[in-house]
Amino acid sequence: MSKLTYDSNNFYIDGEKLQIISGAIHYFRHHPDCWEDRLKKLKACGFNTVETYMCWNLHERREGTFDWSGILDIRRFIKIAQDLGLYCIVRPGPFICAEFDFGGLPSWLMKYKDIKLRCNNELYLSKVENYFKEAIEQIRPFFAENGGNIIAVQVENEYGSYGDDKEYMYAVYNMLLKLNVTPLLFTSDGSNAKALSAGSIKECLAVVNFSSRPKQHFENLRKLRPDQPLMCGEFWSGWFDHWYEKHHVRCDEETLGDYKYMLETGASVNVYMFCGGTNFGFTPGAGHRIQYTPIITSYDYNAILTEAGDMTDRYYKIKEMNEKHFGVKSDLVVENSVKKAYGKVKLTESAKLFDNLDNLSSPIHSTTPLTMEELGIDFGYVLYRSTINGPIEDSQLVIDGVHDRASVYFDKKFKGIFERPDKKDEIRMTMDIGESTEVSILCENLGRVNYGPWIGEYKGLQKPPRVDFRFHYYWDMYPLYFDNLDKLSFKDYESFDTPTFYKGILNVDEAHDTFLKLDGFTKGFVVINGFNIGRFWNTAGPQTTLYVPAPLLKSGGNEIIVFETDGCDSQFIEFVDTPELGETILKTSYN
Repeated sequence: MSKLTYDSNNFYIDGEKLQIISGAIHYFRHHPDCWEDRLKKLKACGFNTVETYMCWNLHERREGTFDWSGILDIRRFIKIAQDLGLYCIVRPGPFICAEFDFGGLPSWLMKYKDIKLRCNNELYLSKVENYFKEAIEQIRPFFAENGGNIIAVQVENEYGSYGDDKEYMYAVYNMLLKLNVTPLLFTSDGSNAKALSAGSIKECLAVVNFSSRPKQHFENLRKLRPDQPLMCGEFWSGWFDHWYEKHHVRCDEETLGDYKYMLETGASVNVYMFCGGTNFGFTPGAGHRIQYTPIITSYDYNAILTEAGDMTDRYYKIKEMNEKHFGVKSDLVVENSVKKAYGKVKLTESAKLFDNLDNLSSPIHSTTPLTMEELGIDFGYVLYRSTINGPIEDSQLVIDGVHDRASVYFDKKFKGIFERPDKKDEIRMTMDIGESTEVSILCENLGRVNYGPWIGEYKGLQKPPRVDFRFHYYWDMYPLYFDNLDKLSFKDYESFDTPTFYKGILNVDEAHDTFLKLDGFTKGFVVINGFNIGRFWNTAGPQTTLYVPAPLLKSGGNEIIVFETDGCDSQFIEFVDTPELGETILKTSYN
């Protein structure tokens, strides 16, 4: 394929005009065996391009060790798109936002006390360059000179909403040039003059991101860049959800009207999201405008395709618009997957966390409690444990700066919760001379802030807990990644009010998409055949089901492990055929 070029009004490939009609699909939010289905539906809908971020924090979870396999096999994803005749836009970061933990930055960056993020900091840029060297080699086979389908690569991401360090932007740009990244380089920002001027550089195409009012935003872009074509880098088809909120939906009439306007005026567009997918495992990020707001497991996004890849009414209406505009109808046959309600599954075994700490982790000793970043934990939990000795007269246990949720136990008995931003149970203790209490604090990372000036936070306990005004020192810390649960020691089922793993077997004749409902459970996560499908939090909402892609299941017995932190009153879970994402709220136009 040839390289993408442009003049003041149009993009071109091989001298022919190209109106880029792109849809965002993040490979890391979909099971690899679902990629072809989602990409076929994109092509069948009349789109000519797919866009994806690259997630540094998953590809390099441990510094210097890279993973490009399974759900992270971006080469396989791009190759499927190429075989379908789709162009590809790649956004390698280093920062991506994407409502992803730490905006896609790896948490191990924070172990460097002198590092300064997203600016012209030599240490930070050296880590970016090491990542880019690996990441670019993964996508290089798909550059135009190699017969590939990648037409554009983004430089950073929405930087004008974060900072104004032009030297940093040029450092990232020059890094990509040094690595011989030959596709068209571009920046993307909001359309206001402040963001556009701070986040763009004259050597790169500039695109704008918005949800509505395309005429206004394109006029803003024209003022800054009269010599380039118009493109919306992210046309927000929906929105994402936080815990304790309702499920956001967008007005179809407004979305379709704005999309039609861009088609008819010849502007290029990338619909964000075409198919949102799922924040599997512990990968969701968190917002922080007025206060800290962690993001839910589902990334359905009220997108053109549902979380499970189903074609919506908007899909068919956009497909009709594309066919009318381009005069071409796809002959690809696509259909929604079969959904199966497998019914209830009895959980027959249990394993208490406190009885299995040595099977899952080894303690690290420290005078003061260490943060997750100091412990080398990217995702998951850490258990802090210490012994407090008497005498203590009716004193309060105080834990300042919990990031993000801490459950407290005295001698393995639950006492209360500290939860960001403002939940603080009153926990008191009284002991005579010679008495002691073993204090356990299970702290969960609910997601690192992924956008704005608050990125770069530490997780876990920020200070030693206090007994009234006196700090308590000397702690054992158990890092709990929960990546591998094979060493858990299960026993016959019992229900406990302390953190516990519950196991059952789902037997199926045929594997189909399904949704897991956990009535009677409170908070935790679920692992199916070794794969963490994400968190549930029934008392927070909005979602009350978890999506289970068919490729995770197999004919016969399927191992289901539910980790419950807050206690449950049911021995059964249920697989249903319809998702429940919660009560909806109409998302009004943003930007």
